[in-house]
Amino acid sequence: MPTVTFDGRELPLREGQSVAAVLWAAGILAWRTTRGTGAPRGVFCGIGQCFDCLVTVNGRPNQRACVVPARPGDAVTTQEGTGRAALGC
Repeated sequence: MPTVTFDGRELPLREGQSVAAVLWAAGILAWRTTRGTGAPRGVFCGIGQCFDCLVTVNGRPNQRACVVPARPGDAVTTQEGTGRAALGC
């Protein structure tokens, strides 16, 4: 079965799943913290409008997990705040 990694943990992936669906299936409900208070966030709207479900995928921050297709071998990581630290912004 194909997999993605989330913060180094290997998770199974089914064809057609979004990144959020893969995380949900693994029992992971929050994968981002807010910029101001560090509050946990996961999927809220589920259609890519609210930006609560942001993750970093293959080094690209600010990806909406609910609409980004999961692909075998993707490296998904928790996003803290704006997700720009690795970009030097």
